[in-house]
Amino acid sequence: MKSHILFFEQVDRSSLRYVGGKGANLGELSKAGFPVPGGFCVTTYAYQDFIATSPEMDTLLNELNELDPNDLTQLRKLGERIRTHLQQLEIPARLRNEIIHAWETVGKEHAYAVRSSATAEDLPTASFAGQQDTYLNIRGQDELLRHIRKCWASLFTDRAISYRAKNGFDHRQVYLSVVVQRMVNPEISGILFTADPVNGNRQVVSIDASFGLGEAIVSGMVSADLYKVKAGKIIHKNISEKKIAIYSLPEGGTVKKDLPPDQQTKHALTDSQILRLAELGKRIEKHFGSPQDIEFCIENGKIFVVQSRPITSLYPLPDISQEPLRVMFSFGHVQMMTDAMKPLGLSVLRTIFPKTVFLEAGGRLFVDPTEVLRTKPGRKILPKAFHHLVDEAFSRAISEVIQRPEFLRVPPKPGFMKSARRFMAPIIKEVWKNLWKRDPKLAKSKVESYIQKKWTEVREDLQGVSGAERLEAVQRQLGHLGKDVLQNLFPYVICFPISFLLLKKTLIRWMGDDKELYQLNKSLPGNITSEMGLQIGDLADLVRELPEVEEYLKHAKDQTFHEGLLNVHGGERFQRAFDDFIAKYGHRCPGEIDLTRPRWREAPTQLVPAILGHMRSVKPKEHRQKFILGEQEALEAARRMMDHAGRSGLKSKWLQRLIEVYRHMGGIREHPKYLLTLILDECKKAIVAEAEELVKKGVLHQTEDVFFLTLDELIQLSKGEFQQNASSLVAERKEEYQWHQTLKPPRVMTSEGEIVTGSPRKDEFPEGALVGTPASAGVIEGKARIVLKPENAHLNEGEILIAPHTDPGWTPLFQSAKALVTEVGGLMTHGSVVAREYGIPAVVGVDDATKKIKDGQMIRVDGNQGFVEILRDKNE
Repeated sequence: MKSHILFFEQVDRSSLRYVGGKGANLGELSKAGFPVPGGFCVTTYAYQDFIATSPEMDTLLNELNELDPNDLTQLRKLGERIRTHLQQLEIPARLRNEIIHAWETVGKEHAYAVRSSATAEDLPTASFAGQQDTYLNIRGQDELLRHIRKCWASLFTDRAISYRAKNGFDHRQVYLSVVVQRMVNPEISGILFTADPVNGNRQVVSIDASFGLGEAIVSGMVSADLYKVKAGKIIHKNISEKKIAIYSLPEGGTVKKDLPPDQQTKHALTDSQILRLAELGKRIEKHFGSPQDIEFCIENGKIFVVQSRPITSLYPLPDISQEPLRVMFSFGHVQMMTDAMKPLGLSVLRTIFPKTVFLEAGGRLFVDPTEVLRTKPGRKILPKAFHHLVDEAFSRAISEVIQRPEFLRVPPKPGFMKSARRFMAPIIKEVWKNLWKRDPKLAKSKVESYIQKKWTEVREDLQGVSGAERLEAVQRQLGHLGKDVLQNLFPYVICFPISFLLLKKTLIRWMGDDKELYQLNKSLPGNITSEMGLQIGDLADLVRELPEVEEYLKHAKDQTFHEGLLNVHGGERFQRAFDDFIAKYGHRCPGEIDLTRPRWREAPTQLVPAILGHMRSVKPKEHRQKFILGEQEALEAARRMMDHAGRSGLKSKWLQRLIEVYRHMGGIREHPKYLLTLILDECKKAIVAEAEELVKKGVLHQTEDVFFLTLDELIQLSKGEFQQNASSLVAERKEEYQWHQTLKPPRVMTSEGEIVTGSPRKDEFPEGALVGTPASAGVIEGKARIVLKPENAHLNEGEILIAPHTDPGWTPLFQSAKALVTEVGGLMTHGSVVAREYGIPAVVGVDDATKKIKDGQMIRVDGNQGFVEILRDKNE
């Protein structure tokens, strides 16, 4: 028989489907011996038997599943109909008797809390908590039965219906249990988080506490005291003015009371209680195996736990020890691609780069430079490098962590400095030669020669083999790639930012400012990504001559893109030009560091918005004319700089050398990523070919399933291992990936899980300004165009591009943009360099720019000082 009633001691986490998240957690706590007031669960079977007595419920649930979640009027009406219907429905006699018997067993003399417990709530990846109702201090059997029925009805509150609909939960598949728990009549109640809910630090226990029942805190009626504990010590106290409290009434129900003035600013908890609570919280966390959000109350000095659930808002941690303290930064922020990645994409990058340094968390990669930062040179150089080369916010955050005593007291690993010097010495020697000895004009041909050689080597190694042997060749080639690029290409490209910093200091010292430097950045010679943007402009100019092709492109589909072109006038001519473009750049795409992303060769329609947008916002041949003009402006800036320095002497030679290095090394700064994406695409072709064979054998359902396996797992699968479990593993990974996509990765975090933002910039800005990093000089006003994905872009003439981030896959849009604002980036990251090259103002690193700025608003972008002002709404 399916039980309608289960007492807490009969319940554990395996009972989730019968008693919901709240009930399962209370059962776990009770069984483990934690101080939980007694009670029982009215199971989901009881709920199902209850609604089965309704002849209307089936029809109502059908209507609910067909409802548009954005139609709030209909949602409210239907929700009210269902709630009213359920509250009028009689509880079957047998079920009613079982509830009364359980109530009498626990003690009918007690008051009870009656709480909803949905089967999908309090899960690690979704929180339904607070969406159904809770009723306190319920006395007597009639009131108990009435409030159980109200709990069942609360499964259909407006907020619960909306949440389920928007998050893809079937209304028929979410059932409700009701937790009936003996009420404690507390002097003090509160919420205990076993990790800091604000910054994510897993070592800090955070406690909110106030007088009376905890509902005053949960409902926001009162500002609770805040206490924080770390390593058994109280590290923070904030005593609030607690003007009111909620208490139980003897006859049932609750009452809100004003607290006397002398109690309002009194500590809710003693130091002893704070430490006892922190210790209790950590024991509960250890039992559940994850950070917990715990409701507690104190009655006559005794602590009771009335609820515990996972904290769902914390960003996941990499699989490393929390101690000693380490610091990590987001690789996605450096690469201008902060989206979650599938397992294959992650494992490929962790094959290219050292797994001990490149760590996985929340579907993203984080780089751990801790060992370098434990050295004095590392603490001096790395934050400055971040400030100038990556993202100013990185520098502030990392500088804050490395100054902490707990970080400084841990020495670097024995022998680390010696091995680092041995590895870096030949690279530094090459950098020095490129900066001061070798002809910068020859760098491009040398770099391109190496790229061609490496690309050929990889292609030849992957040809003529199949199955696990081919995949092992992929793994072998990727395993060498990171070191090869560092030794052969890094000594060239690093000269660009070094010469930038040297020129910046030189110009400020000699000329009083560095304005000429931004002119010098325009139209860098040989920049493969800028050349790609120019060729997009050429394609757009060609489409201007072919109106039928333009109309076709507006509706083209990836699957029939090339065949469809042959059916329109001029299509063959456009296809020849387009094929030439794809032959050189088809391995690229937005988010291209992720091997699993569709390349332009696979999804050519991704380029259509850039082509059509160019036609709308740039005049014919204007992109080429602008590039030539940029070259002239850069040469004129160089002449002015040389005139100021004089045409002879050491001063002149120093400046001339830096200008040449800056221009020519800047022109090849994108080449390493070009090589990386070439190799990734060759490897992807091999992996997809093997995946297709696994689909034919019935091991995988579809080719794309391979993206949810790691490279090691794929090799094992090709050898015939764990094939029967592949489908369930893929399904599990897909679900996890969906969750990862909802997370916002931090720029910098510690091994304790603390998200570190660093102190804000101290400059003076206009009120309400959105502050970032100045990346390309100039001040401009225009209409904001929010673009979350370049393939969905619709830029018009004179519009300002507002994007979460940009990488080379976004470059085609830069010709059309009047200015650039991004949420991620620094002075030397892709978007900043390209913006300077195109001569458009840019502000990068503006937190939540795509949310704070609305599509169509008039804004001012100040690329000199690094802020954005919203001037007026689009409707004003």
